[in-house]
Amino acid sequence: MGVGEVMSSKQQRQQMVTRLIAHDNVSSQPHLQELLKEQGIEATQATISRDLEELGAVKIRIAGGDSIYAIAEYAPARVAPSDQLRRVMAEWVAEVTSSGNLVVVRTPPGCAHVVASALDRSGLVGLLGTVAGDDTIMCVATEEVGGTGLAEQLRSLSGVTDATGGIPRKKGTAHV
Repeated sequence: MGVGEVMSSKQQRQQMVTRLIAHDNVSSQPHLQELLKEQGIEATQATISRDLEELGAVKIRIAGGDSIYAIAEYAPARVAPSDQLRRVMAEWVAEVTSSGNLVVVRTPPGCAHVVASALDRSGLVGLLGTVAGDDTIMCVATEEVGGTGLAEQLRSLSGVTDATGGIPRKKGTAHV
């Protein structure tokens, strides 16, 4: 190996952290520390904490209410298969509403970025892009499709049958 090809132990450790998070439901730093140890990598909790921060790892809530670490990937060339998008939408989308060329998608707390990432990678006709918060996603529709058309597509993908996902609203609260 040439000098430029030598990988630091930090790089190796962070690659292993990324692999472990991608393949296991890593629920805590001590859990990750144990998984690393099983791979022959000793790391302190402080080191693991810094690695998670540098890798952009976040805690997300999964079915059943447990929280696990996830690392967001920015891979615009990687298209999410339609069955993956349908699965993510069916599992995490609770409500879809629209106004003008905007669509608001509601999810359980901590899940919006997972749905937004799948939507961004979907290549869905009529979707320009998304912005995700904790439990809300704002989707921008093309002028040709419009917010109403995009909302219908998203409802169809998610199985949500109406704008509120069946959630009763207070009297006088309008939803498109």
